[in-house]
Amino acid sequence: MSTEAERNLNATDGPPIFRFVFTGGPCGGKTTALARVFSYLRERGFECITCPEAYTTLSSNGMNVDFFSTQGMPKVIQRTVLEVQMALEDGIHRVLKARGKPGVMLCDRGTMDGSVYMPQKEFSDLLSEMDTHIVQIRDNRYDAIFHLITAADGAEPFYTLENNKVRTETKEEAREVDQKTQNAWVGHPHFYFIDNSTDFEGKMSRLVDTLSKIVGLPSNLKRRSAKFLLKSKPDLSKFPPEIAYKEFEVEKIYLKHIHDDKSSYSFIRRRTNIDPDGRRLGSVYQSTLAQWTEDGELIEQKRIISEREYMSTSATRDTSRHVVQQRRISFLYNKQSFVVHIFQSPKEGLCILHAQVEASGKAEPEVDLPPFLEVDRRLQDTDEDKDMFGAYHLSKK
Repeated sequence: MSTEAERNLNATDGPPIFRFVFTGGPCGGKTTALARVFSYLRERGFECITCPEAYTTLSSNGMNVDFFSTQGMPKVIQRTVLEVQMALEDGIHRVLKARGKPGVMLCDRGTMDGSVYMPQKEFSDLLSEMDTHIVQIRDNRYDAIFHLITAADGAEPFYTLENNKVRTETKEEAREVDQKTQNAWVGHPHFYFIDNSTDFEGKMSRLVDTLSKIVGLPSNLKRRSAKFLLKSKPDLSKFPPEIAYKEFEVEKIYLKHIHDDKSSYSFIRRRTNIDPDGRRLGSVYQSTLAQWTEDGELIEQKRIISEREYMSTSATRDTSRHVVQQRRISFLYNKQSFVVHIFQSPKEGLCILHAQVEASGKAEPEVDLPPFLEVDRRLQDTDEDKDMFGAYHLSKK
């Protein structure tokens, strides 16, 4: 006879388990953020476990910089760090699933952070040797990435080396590491910047609010995405060389309503990574339940699903709607995350720029628009603009 934990592990429809990465440059507030979010979620009924940073775990138990003096050792260490990181995360995920309650894993850095310290080709070769690829360790593995920008960028008086014995970076070096870390995670579908535009308490509050929306808790942030109509499809040759970007193909399928509930809808999505030569590198699959609250706020609960679940769920698609096909370009500009949605079906050629922003009041959040894109106008939260440019409304046959 199976135990309760075994039944929970084998369940296909158990409570959600979220996996979040906290990353960023030195002295960004990551340690405080992990403790703050841990307590916040536990108080609201989530089982919560923090996954330690693999490199710190190894270095604090005897692995020191002298090890790098052995020829070929850097690659060995990076592979070991990656394997330890994934083993820790997978083990914690198993424990949370066996518990049988809604759970959250808070990862102190993630699998892509090590790529900052290796040439891109070496990191790609390492993944090939491990029989995996970028899509698997970046997109399929985590529900969201939270990048806490170093205090050396926007809060310079508070940058310090005193609270971390292994931190040695100058402010300039900290900013460089921060930028490289940002670029390492470009392409993840839920990549959030937590900058230093407020004081530290404000920074922590914005982090908690952003994370709350993902797990389905109330949030003080009323708007997270500003949208702009583009005049034409982006010309990638006009992107500055310092702008790291990724391309994807997206298929979005809206599902039938199980109940006569007009305040919610759901869809599944396949997102395929495209390399610079146009080759498909792998796909990540996601299920989303969108619900409007009584005050009109839209809350989306997202979870990563398997290809098999995606294919079986697609059989319940809402046939009164088109399957939405898009090409997307994801990039960073001035500490902001942007995604261009280029519609292929329906309304072929329509281009919408999505900017990740934050706003707690009624005023429209400001966006520093990239000058290498031709913007027509900002889209408004009106029925007219939703009908003409929103994927949910455009999908109606």
